[in-house]
Parts: sequence; structure tokens; C-alpha cells
Amino acid sequence: MSSIFFRVYGGLLAALILTAGLGALALHLTHEMRAEQHRERLASGTFRLMANKLAELDAFERTRSLILWERLLGVPLYIKTEDALSLQRHEFGQIMRGRVLVKQDLAHSATIYSLIDPGERKVLVAEVRRVSEQLARATISLLIDELVHYPAAQQAKQLAVLAQKHRFGFDLSLLTVDKTDLDAEQLRRIEEGDTVMAFDHDGSAVRVFSGVNETPWVLMLGPIRQVNPYPAYMLLSIAVLGLSMVGILVYLLVRHLERRLQGLEAAATRIAQGHLNVRVAESGHDSVGQLAVRFNEMAIRLKMLINVQGDMVRAVAHELRTPLARLRFGLDMAANAQDAQILSKYVAGMDQDIEDMDALLNEMLTYAGLEAGVPDLALKPVELGALIKQVVAELTPLRSGVAITCSCSEYDQYWVDAEPRYLRQALQNLVSNAQRHAQGVVQLSCNVDGEFCSIVVEDDGSGIAEDLREKVLTPFLRLDDSRTRASGGHGLGLAIVKRIMHWHGGRVRIEGSELLGGARFILTWPKLAQGEIAG
Repeated sequence: MSSIFFRVYGGLLAALILTAGLGALALHLTHEMRAEQHRERLASGTFRLMANKLAELDAFERTRSLILWERLLGVPLYIKTEDALSLQRHEFGQIMRGRVLVKQDLAHSATIYSLIDPGERKVLVAEVRRVSEQLARATISLLIDELVHYPAAQQAKQLAVLAQKHRFGFDLSLLTVDKTDLDAEQLRRIEEGDTVMAFDHDGSAVRVFSGVNETPWVLMLGPIRQVNPYPAYMLLSIAVLGLSMVGILVYLLVRHLERRLQGLEAAATRIAQGHLNVRVAESGHDSVGQLAVRFNEMAIRLKMLINVQGDMVRAVAHELRTPLARLRFGLDMAANAQDAQILSKYVAGMDQDIEDMDALLNEMLTYAGLEAGVPDLALKPVELGALIKQVVAELTPLRSGVAITCSCSEYDQYWVDAEPRYLRQALQNLVSNAQRHAQGVVQLSCNVDGEFCSIVVEDDGSGIAEDLREKVLTPFLRLDDSRTRASGGHGLGLAIVKRIMHWHGGRVRIEGSELLGGARFILTWPKLAQGEIAG
């Protein structure tokens, strides 16, 4: 059991570790994508604003503006055409659709691309180490250059237009000095024309402030939040906690399964030791529950087979004792016989005893083969009326004092599915049994109705009591031992009939005969093969 647990748990643990590894990789890729998108959001508004201003200038003014902006940003700026760019076709297509493209290289530096003139297919290119304070200062300067062309009362509206047009990756606000939440030193620097950077109260974001010339406004960028990678210790803690919780849950589930399997193992061991009454609890509808049901069915079947085997051994010993005693007596008498006629009589008696033992052994082999498992039944069409008439013709001469009548003429040429050899044997056993117990008449009839067909055998004997009708189908059981012995029965014929009907998917039923007053045996089975023999 421990090996089962470790295999299941180890397999699940390996799957969880693999899943955790893939999850960490996915998390890393997600973080890289978020970082790239964050860089684009931060740079997009500023570089769109610069590209739009360059589109309105002539060549000389463009060069002058680039020099000024290079000083503000602290990075080199270029204007390049499509042919001078080392970009993939789809990347340049994104730029042509108005997207600011940020490409990160292995040295953690970035190249920013923004479209200037779609007609000339010119692109503004900047090579930066990181999106930093320089970009914020440049953005502030560019925005103020745009706002000073408007009266102070219209600057807030114009700022909203610029924010919507260029899609900055952070908020833009015009505030009065009293709304800035800055200390005296920071306010002094703003009055002197400096750009001030301040953290939020929780330190998770940065705000950038600068005064707008000759207005009561202070321009604020932000808050600008950084995309930080998840701490390794946090990821490790989450992974360990998750694996531990899943491991505990899996252990509880597997432990329950292990206990149920241990119960099955213990029951199997007990049965192997000879305790055939052991059963397991049939709990649940899962595979283990179904296994418990089948295990109990197997135990019941095993106990029945062993009991049948024991009964058979005892019955055979009992049945063989009488003919063997007669054989011994006959041999002794034959050895001392002086008259040829007397000797012939004893030899004939011994020959009859040998035939009885041979018949008993044949019946035992037949029943053992049927009881051991599904026999090799080759179901095929059988002409019902012809089979019944054949059995009647074979058995009628054996009991001259018993008349056998048959009322199956209407089913001549009627075909049903069965195994001819076994069905013929079952019918022979029933008719022979009826002959032994009949006063003078045995009646056979048959019927085909709907999906089933049946054969009925009746006699005018003493019949069978209702409480004994199921018992007579038990091997080696005889209701009147002395009478049956005299008539040559061994108590296996009806048990063989029951098993043959079982393997045909049918049954044998015993009733009282209203017509003749004796016993009435009814064989019923499907008239068409069901595709699978009953088990």
C-alpha cells in the first residue's frame, strides 16, 4: 500500500512542480510584457507630442528642436526613413498606424520609434537607457510650451485635449499651489522655475510638478507607477504554501483510497486462508466501490463453487459406493459360479453397474464444465419443432410404459437461436426426468411469443411440492432417494438444465401441471441471440 501511495503522491507532486515551473515562466513572461507595455505608455505621449511638433516644422527648425530636446532628455534623437530602420515589416506597420514602439535589447537599453510624417515615412528615433526623470522633465517642458500659447483660463481645457490626442501613459493635471500638497522647499523650487519630483504618501508612485509661466497653475504629471517584478521570496512562499496545501489534500484523498484498498487486500488474504464468509464494505460509486461489489460477488461465487465441489466429491463417493459394492459382490459370485447362465447374469449386472458409473461421470463432467465459467456456446438458428421431435423419438423407446405426446406441429420450420447440443441435452434431461416419475403420460409443448421462446414438459406423476421446486435444481438433491435410485437418477440432470438455460440468457421454471396433475417444467430463453452470453 505504501508504494501505491508514494507512486500516486510522487506523480502528483511532480505534476505540481512542473505546473509551478510553467507558472513561474508564464509569470516572468507576463511581467516582461507588462513592463514593455508600461514603457510604451510612459513614452507614447511625449514622443507623439514631439513627432507632431516636428511634422509642423521645416528642416532647419527640426534640427534646432532636436538639439533642444536632446539636452532635455539627455539621449540622442534622430529622424530616419523606413530604409534606415532595422525593423520587421509588422513592427513598421505598427508605427505607421500611430503606435509608439519601444524595443528593449539585451543590454537593457531601449529604442523608441514614433511616426513623424506618414507621407514621407519618416520616424523619430531615440536611444535611451531607461525611461527616467529626464523624460518627465522633457514632457513637462513640451507641455508648457504648448500651454503658454493659450490664456490661463483655457489652459486646463487645452491640457485635456493634448492628453486625449497624444494618449499619455499617466494623468495630466493643472493645480493651484494650495492643492499640490508640497512642502515649503518644493514650492520654492517651483517658484524658481525648477521641476520637482515627489513620492506619494505610500511611496508607490512618483509625481512631477512644474509651474506654468506667468499663471497660477502648477502642472502635475502622475502619479507614475513603476512595474516592479514580484519578489522572489514571495513567489517561493506562495509556491511552497500552495504545494503544501495541495500535498495535504492529496494525502487525505490518497489515504482514504489506501485504507479502502487495504480493506480489500485484508479480505483477499482472509479468503486465501479459507475464511470464505469474509466480505468488504461496498461504499461509494467510484471504481474502488465497484471493485468492492465485484469482490463480494467473486467471494460469493467462490464459496458456492467450493461448496458445489465439496458436495460433488461427497455425492460421487456416495453414488459410487453402491455400484462398486455390487461390482465386488458380482465378481465374487462370478468367480464361484458353476452355471454359464448364472455367470452371464452376474456379468450383465456388472456391465450395468459400469454403465451407471460412466453415466454419472459424464453428468459430473458436463455440470463441472457448465459451472466453471462461460462455456464455448456457438449460438445458431435451430428448428424448434424438429429438435423436440428428435428428442421424443430418441427417448420414447426407453420407457415403454410411458407415452410421450408432442403438440409443436404449428412451430415446424420455426427457427430460434440456441446452442443445439446443449439445448438438446437440457430437453433430454427434462424428458428423462419426467419419464422416471410419470404414471403413464409425458406431454411436450412449445411456444414463441414476442422476444422469447419456451418449451414445456409435463407429466402425470406425483408432482413437486411448491416449497421444494427451487431445491430440486440443486446438484445431487433427490426428493425421494430410494425411488430415484431405483429409476437411475443421480440428482444432476435438473442442475445441468438450469446452468444451460443460464448460459442461454434464459431460465427454468417449475409449476404444477393443471393438465396432467404432475410436475410442469418450463424452459424460456430469448429467441434471438443477444450478442453476449449471460455471465
